[in-house]
Amino acid sequence: MTTFKGASEAAQSIRDLISRVANSTATVLITGESGTGKELVARALHDESNRAGANFVPINCTAIPKELIESELFGHRKGAFTGAMNDRIGRFELAHGGTIFLDEIGDLSMDMQVKLLRVLQERTVDPVGGHKPVHVDVRVVAATHCDLEAKIVSGLFREDLYYRLNVLPLKTPALRQRPDDVPELLTHFARHGVQNGAQPISFTDDFVDALQVYAWPGNVRELSNLVDRFSTLFAGQHLSLSSVPADLLPKGLAQLQAERCAHPATSLKPVVPKPTKVTSIYSAATSDLLDVLETNPVEDIIMLAQGISCLPEEGLSLKDRLADIERDLIIQALARTEGNVSQTARLLNLQRTTLIEKLNKYDLRQGVLNVSAA
Repeated sequence: MTTFKGASEAAQSIRDLISRVANSTATVLITGESGTGKELVARALHDESNRAGANFVPINCTAIPKELIESELFGHRKGAFTGAMNDRIGRFELAHGGTIFLDEIGDLSMDMQVKLLRVLQERTVDPVGGHKPVHVDVRVVAATHCDLEAKIVSGLFREDLYYRLNVLPLKTPALRQRPDDVPELLTHFARHGVQNGAQPISFTDDFVDALQVYAWPGNVRELSNLVDRFSTLFAGQHLSLSSVPADLLPKGLAQLQAERCAHPATSLKPVVPKPTKVTSIYSAATSDLLDVLETNPVEDIIMLAQGISCLPEEGLSLKDRLADIERDLIIQALARTEGNVSQTARLLNLQRTTLIEKLNKYDLRQGVLNVSAA
């Protein structure tokens, strides 16, 4: 059965949602960046549903020429156009009783959007050249990396079709938002990349750490392709960050490799942002805070917050204030450890993966990567 891999809260949330809506007949709209696993989610929805015994039929709406998309989706009758030598069943009829997955739905032409809207409303298709509609029983799952609401404003996507599709919305998270899933994904893809009976490739801790810090613009698809590349070229080997030629790495990883391998002790020295205005409310003991943070972090953060002399008359956002405090402490800890993620995590009494998530949350990751600018 198809599953969405990962132990992170984001991955578990996706799996929980899939389980809850799998048996519904309502249309699902999956959004998310390219390479985040939208088709994987669609397949999991089908596999966990009571339609699993019927067909799962995927179709990429951008991969089929505009003049052929109608015939592909709805089928055609013999003689409907030049070259139509026989009747052909369309993808909707092929998915009867099962699930049809319409990938990159945002790229459908306006005239096809109108025809798809009718199918969703009537649950019938009109084959090209046919004289009567054909009833179809299908679960429709659509996906896009586009901002459909922005396309509606631009007049490129029908608002009524959007609401027909967006009955059950589901968003796949970017890989950079769930870095602690990287080790499990590495193991999964390494096992699938085994060739000629060799052992799966494996990675040293320093390499895994670098892969968790990397931003992954191509998301899980980029990670999968990278592991396939390594599995082909370094079958069965235990790879370290320094052992892989730079020209086989994505640009961001190659830069990180150069920085870490050239200066392993200070390889993660960040570009430290200027302290935010919130530093002005800290108590006089702020400079010594990190020295004792390992022993009682909660109490010290509370004491730090008590540096506010009085509550402003207009009030304040406690959540934002605590976030500012947390961000500034991370910046100070990074500066003290010269950007070493592991040492910073120990100084703040955090798991390393938790710290990486916070670096992403507060947009400090670029500072970690751009050592040369420090």
